[in-house]
Amino acid sequence: MAVAFIGLGSNLGDRRANLEQAVNKLMESIRVIGLSSIYETDPVGRSEQPPFLNAVIKVETDLPAEALLGLLFSVEKDLGRQRTLRWGPRTLDLDLLVYDDVVLDRPELTLPHPEMTNRAFVLVPLAEIEPNLRLPGGQTVAEHLANLAPPWGVNQIGGWTQK
Repeated sequence: MAVAFIGLGSNLGDRRANLEQAVNKLMESIRVIGLSSIYETDPVGRSEQPPFLNAVIKVETDLPAEALLGLLFSVEKDLGRQRTLRWGPRTLDLDLLVYDDVVLDRPELTLPHPEMTNRAFVLVPLAEIEPNLRLPGGQTVAEHLANLAPPWGVNQIGGWTQK
């Protein structure tokens, strides 16, 4: 059984409902064993869009990393994600952040997620549920977060309405 961490984000429609629907759909195929709080965050890359809600979940799965990524894409599509504009607004964004100790660098999948250590909107919720997780290079999530210069633009807004 593999342990993976998945980042969730939404800035269109009912953002909280989008995240909760995604978790519910994922739970049909994988076991969720940890949930961060939900955070409202500034957009990255394109500032002229609504703020995001972001969270991180920890899961257990028998799916290989590539199949888990396929499941994430399927859930995004089922919940209305349209891949049009890089860093643009979206109903749902699911990112496979870490999958066990697997390190991959392929066009379709890079693990750990290549940009996660520079993104407070990922590190803050990830540190909430697994601060001592060691990433390649040996630093923990908490250490990577401490290296980011504030302000982070990440504000905790609460938990989940369903668990």
